[in-house]
Amino acid sequence: MDVTRLIMVAVGGQGNLLASRVLGEAARISQVALRMSEIHGMAQRGGVVESALIFGDAKSTIISDAEADVLLGFEPAEALRALKKCNADTTVITNTASLQPFTAAIGKVVYPDLDEICRLIASKCASLISLDAAALARQAGNVLSVNMVLLGALAATNLLPLSRSSIKEAIGLVTREPFVQTNLKAFELGGRKAGGQK
Repeated sequence: MDVTRLIMVAVGGQGNLLASRVLGEAARISQVALRMSEIHGMAQRGGVVESALIFGDAKSTIISDAEADVLLGFEPAEALRALKKCNADTTVITNTASLQPFTAAIGKVVYPDLDEICRLIASKCASLISLDAAALARQAGNVLSVNMVLLGALAATNLLPLSRSSIKEAIGLVTREPFVQTNLKAFELGGRKAGGQK
C-alpha cells in the first residue's frame, strides 16, 4: 500500500485529538495500517496541537519537512506556520475562521491578513481548499464540530485510503452519543463545501 502522510495542526480546544481518534478508528475499521503521533504543547492554554498520521507501510511516525501529502489546518495561522511540512504536491485544507492569540488580542502582535495567509499557502502547494469551518459547524448545530467539518472536507478529497462510510462509522463509535448526529451533519457539510472547490 502506498504511504500517505497527513499533518493536522490546531489550537488547543479545537478537537484535533478527537479528529485523530476518528481517523484512527476508521483505519482500524478499514484494516489500513496507521502510525500516529501527537504534540500537545500548551494545548490546554490555547497552544498548538499537532498530529502526524501516516497511512500505509511506514516505519516511523515522523513527518519531516516537505514530506506531508496533506495538511489539515484547524486555524489559518497555524496552517501557515506548518507550511514547511508541505511540498509542491501537497494538498492543504484550512479553516478560515481565526482564533487569534492573546498577544494579538491585546495589540502586542498583528495577526496576519487572511487573504495573505491563503495566498502564501496556495503558492507553496498543489491545491488549497479553504472554508469557514466554524460557520459550517454552527449550521450543523454545534460550533465545537469544526473538527468534523474539516474531516468531511478531507474525506471529499479522496486522498486518504479511507472511505467516507468508514469515517462516518468511526464518528459514531468515537463521539459521545449526544453529539453523534451533529457531528455527522458537520461532516457532510464539510464534504459538500470542499467538493465544490475541487
